[in-house]
Amino acid sequence: MTEPTTNESSADAATAESKAGPSHFIREIIIDDLKTGKYGGRVQTRFPPEPNGYLHIGHAKSICLNFGLAAEFGGKCNLRFDDTNPSKEETEYVESIKENVRWLGFDWEDRLYHASDYFDQLYEWAIQLIKAGKAYVCDLTADEVREYRGTLTEPGRESPYRIRTVEENLDLFQRMRAGEFPNGARTLRAKVDMTSPNLNMRDPVMYRILHAPHHQTGDKWPIYPMYDWAHGQSDSIEGVTHSICTLEFEDHRPLYDWYLDQLGIHHPQQIEFDRLNLTHTVLSKRKLLTLVQQGYVRGWDDPRMPTLAGIRRRGYTPEAIRAFCGRIGVSKTNGVIELSLLEHAVREDLNKRAPRAMAVLRPLRVVIENYPEDLVEEMDAVNNPEDAAMGSRKVPFSRVLFIEQDDFRENPPKQYYRLAPGREVRLRYGYFIKCTGVVKDDQTGEVVELRCSHDPATRGGNAPDGRKVKSTIHWVSAAHAVDAEVRLYEQLFARENPNDDSEGLDFTAYLNPNSLEALTGCKLEPSLRDVRPGDGYQFERLGYFCADPDSAPGRPVFNRTVALRDTWAKIEKAQKQNAG
Repeated sequence: MTEPTTNESSADAATAESKAGPSHFIREIIIDDLKTGKYGGRVQTRFPPEPNGYLHIGHAKSICLNFGLAAEFGGKCNLRFDDTNPSKEETEYVESIKENVRWLGFDWEDRLYHASDYFDQLYEWAIQLIKAGKAYVCDLTADEVREYRGTLTEPGRESPYRIRTVEENLDLFQRMRAGEFPNGARTLRAKVDMTSPNLNMRDPVMYRILHAPHHQTGDKWPIYPMYDWAHGQSDSIEGVTHSICTLEFEDHRPLYDWYLDQLGIHHPQQIEFDRLNLTHTVLSKRKLLTLVQQGYVRGWDDPRMPTLAGIRRRGYTPEAIRAFCGRIGVSKTNGVIELSLLEHAVREDLNKRAPRAMAVLRPLRVVIENYPEDLVEEMDAVNNPEDAAMGSRKVPFSRVLFIEQDDFRENPPKQYYRLAPGREVRLRYGYFIKCTGVVKDDQTGEVVELRCSHDPATRGGNAPDGRKVKSTIHWVSAAHAVDAEVRLYEQLFARENPNDDSEGLDFTAYLNPNSLEALTGCKLEPSLRDVRPGDGYQFERLGYFCADPDSAPGRPVFNRTVALRDTWAKIEKAQKQNAG
């Protein structure tokens, strides 16, 4: 590919100002490059996932950063699959990655690429380095290569095969390409510096022999490039200007630069930023795979998983994820973000967009004895007080209702203001009711039904005589209730840092035994009878919930997305007060 030109002047591009979030050092680098005319005033980024697993919330930060910066400065962002390891790659992962990038709201347009698209060119460039005396075929085993590499305090030793002639290296490499040698028999290595303090520069492997079919190229190649060899050259071919990577690649940057300089081709700038780490969460692909394979979760899209498939099923919105990624920013120091901040972003978004509904998760039967048995009224209920355009709905009200078990106490403790014997409360959108009696199970003594009276003058929840009640509770009409299953999710790990192995325990020892509670026999208002998977609601007073793909017409299943309590909002409020 030739380096594209821009239709916008550097000066014009440099005037672009972000409205998506706070400024950061990568953004400032790009602004400076635009002002100086570097790269001809272009901004070209890329998101380069390996198709060997499902994307997680950490990848979302990189996706938002790369696509977001390109959009801000009138540039382009490619989606490129780093498919250099066919033994671990599957088409299933490719399709999942594309779906999730789109779900987050980003579009690579016609710029979908694969490192495998460039295998022929990478091979020719390897030949170029061999001819220049900058690469050689090595017969050391993988263990021997590690042994010869040395340590952080000791220099490496040169391979005895480093002195092969250009002609011999060309012959052996071409025979490697022809499939003449078995797996692991030889490698192609760059001839750099075995005494370098940077271990990545100690004659790194460029190609290994691997007789394995590739999901893109089939059986064409018995040799495959290493990531460090394919990465920078792929960026160069695509005309990438700013190659944005996480901090673990910082020590690889000298090698990235060395390859490009030796080849004399377009040289993007690699910039490293901190990867996302969350409390109570693991993001290692190996650990996530363990959770799936050993049955700790129900699959890659289990709503407790930090995969984008999982949080999407749980009911997180792409808008919330983008807002979260913008809020946390980027830096040059790895840290850990509180999970509560992510949940706060989800609440903020859903508060604005989620319609309200009433649901009773642990039902307690209530009979309003002075309400006519054959009467059904329709109460006006607001769909979302944050958005008047969402209008209202009708909710049926009848003599027999369900309320939450927690909304009644026979012997209420101090500061408990909900329903109790002789006490009056407001039913949301309904009437004032007073508990006049209790029915208990003869054997267990458990309260199974309440007898109440209502004040007909308080329809809609207001008393004409001006009397007040201290509590408003939600309810569902028993005759109209929809039976449902509701799955209550908590954080998957009880420990704040499940990656801490200082105690010698496997990370699975810190799994939260209460991460899932599945409730059956829940009662929902009739508007939720035929919800579609993915539909999100605020169940009043309970939290935000999302219809699960397991739902069927008349048999909804809901996942709790996030509870209503908002620890982070309290923290932010306290911080603002302290700052003031």
